[in-house]
Amino acid sequence: MWFNSSIKQAPKLSNILLSKRHINCNTLTAGLDLKPFNSKISKFMKIGLVDEARELFDEMPRKNAVTYNAMIRGYFQNGFFESAVYLYNQMPFHDIFSYNTMICGLMCNGDVKGAEEIFERMGYQDVVTWNSMISGYVNNGLMDDAVRVFNQITLKAVVSWNLLIGGLVKIKEFRKAEELFRIMGVRDIASWTIMLKARLEAGGLVEAREFFQDMPIKDVQAWNTMINGYLKNRSVEIAEGLFQKMPEKDWTSWITMIDGLVSNGRINNALRLFNEMPQKCEKTWNSILLALVRNGLVKEAHAVLEKSPLSGVVSWTNIMKGYFDTGEVEDAMKVFELMTSRDTTVWNVAIFGLDENDRGEDGIKLFIKMKEDRLPLDEATHTSFLAICSNLPSLNLGKQIHTEAIKAGIDHFISTSNALITMYFRCGNVHSALLEFYSMACHDTISWNSVICGLAHHGQAENAIKIFEKMRLSTVKPNQITFVGVLSACSHAGLVEHGKFYFCVMRNEYFIQSTNEHYTSIVDLLGRFGHIEEALNILRQMIVHGVEVCASIWGALLGACRMHKNIAVAKICGEKILELEPYNSGVYMILGEMYLASGMKDEAEKVWVRMRNTGVKKQPGCSWVESSNGGKVFLAGDKTHPEFEKVSCVLNLIYLEMEIRVSSVC
Repeated sequence: MWFNSSIKQAPKLSNILLSKRHINCNTLTAGLDLKPFNSKISKFMKIGLVDEARELFDEMPRKNAVTYNAMIRGYFQNGFFESAVYLYNQMPFHDIFSYNTMICGLMCNGDVKGAEEIFERMGYQDVVTWNSMISGYVNNGLMDDAVRVFNQITLKAVVSWNLLIGGLVKIKEFRKAEELFRIMGVRDIASWTIMLKARLEAGGLVEAREFFQDMPIKDVQAWNTMINGYLKNRSVEIAEGLFQKMPEKDWTSWITMIDGLVSNGRINNALRLFNEMPQKCEKTWNSILLALVRNGLVKEAHAVLEKSPLSGVVSWTNIMKGYFDTGEVEDAMKVFELMTSRDTTVWNVAIFGLDENDRGEDGIKLFIKMKEDRLPLDEATHTSFLAICSNLPSLNLGKQIHTEAIKAGIDHFISTSNALITMYFRCGNVHSALLEFYSMACHDTISWNSVICGLAHHGQAENAIKIFEKMRLSTVKPNQITFVGVLSACSHAGLVEHGKFYFCVMRNEYFIQSTNEHYTSIVDLLGRFGHIEEALNILRQMIVHGVEVCASIWGALLGACRMHKNIAVAKICGEKILELEPYNSGVYMILGEMYLASGMKDEAEKVWVRMRNTGVKKQPGCSWVESSNGGKVFLAGDKTHPEFEKVSCVLNLIYLEMEIRVSSVC
């Protein structure tokens, strides 16, 4: 008997209507059989109606051991660990079933010591007791104790052997499992199937097939195990052949084969087999649809779904997400609008998808519509909206959603707090970002990274490094993004030695592989403060070691050359960038500007001619300003803005005031 060590508490099924039970106490005391009432308690517990079972138990004036055992077993099954232990201690007497139920329940909840105490107090242990102890030790990873108890059994049942052998296979002690299997007196189909799994997990596909053929008896599970082994080893054709030869197939056979075809990229075969499946399952159907979507076949998946009776909300959500992932926003929103049933997840996917496709303002409108329709907002809704506020950026909207999160009681969730930190930093409110960070009960990697990168972005390098050192003292390990923030902070503040030190710490202490972002930061740091040759040497080392130098790294060095007027290295950097990004207008402008400043007018003219011949045009600058009545977008050189004259007038006044102040100082 196998036990699940992760029992979850089932929610009360208050929406299930049951007729109210009125127990006639006088009838019970008249001596009627308790069996119907004990049976009803077991049924209630089986479907998660714990309160109803408890009410019936409390109303019974007379109870026997079976009554208590049914309640205790039900409590364990529904995750009410403490209630089970309490009721066991209240029992006026215990029988063998009480002991076995408690041992099983305690072991499943990880209370090995409590199970051992009950085991030791028992005057008599039956085969179920011994097997419960072995199974409990196996599930809690205590194989030595499992072996010890197994050796104490005088007459070992086949189940006892199977439990121990299965435990050894679980921890990949295949040789020991094989030895036990050989000395077994009696074997059942489970014994053979366990060893078949052992051979498959050991990677011996040929040996497993030979073992499978030599098995004296084969049930459906054995066939499913062998087919699954072939599918995991990508031997799809052989698995299909076995599937066709099966004398009988159960639901697991079909699911195993279809899921295996999907995982091996045989989507069409999976779809064909699904159509042949006698009892279709929506979960399997969705896995096929999801595979089509992940392979970029969104329109094909959509067409298939249109003809299917299993078109539930999950299926349509996957199609919608697929369209968003491929940038087909209009098709995604058509699916959204046509869905007859939309839960919170559907709205979340739509809001997030719009933001990911640079349609943040449409995401905001959808969020407002969601609130107007009084739909429930969850953690994902708030974090998605905060991401939009971060990308626009919009501090006022961010503050409003922060208030909403507090009202909804989800502001203490780590993901929500992380989103708030990012939003406040991107909107320029450093104080609120730090306040949110320090108010968190615990931090994960994203929390630390958000603060370090946020402080670095706002030029507070020393504070960023202090936070990083606190992170190193915590239990949370830095990752690649952490060091992007740290190196960026060092670069902005000119902490050259600190930057070089942390670059070494990243690789030698935390064994993190350097990415383009790290190289860009260290090259920018060295180059910005005059160490042009040292920065260039890093790029040369990257090339020698076969690491691709991306345009952003050459761009960082080009910016440093511009600052320090190093035309020779700037020319190298510029050519490298244009090889990778021939339409990068900024590079042409920087090179032309540098040549002109150095009196090399002919070289500058060559750069501009090359720019015109390539068809490259300078992109206008863009500013996005938030005011009390919304956001304003301004493009450089654009005079079509409705308030252009007013803005120009204000700017002229500012320039005039600046000139007056400069003159007065002089």
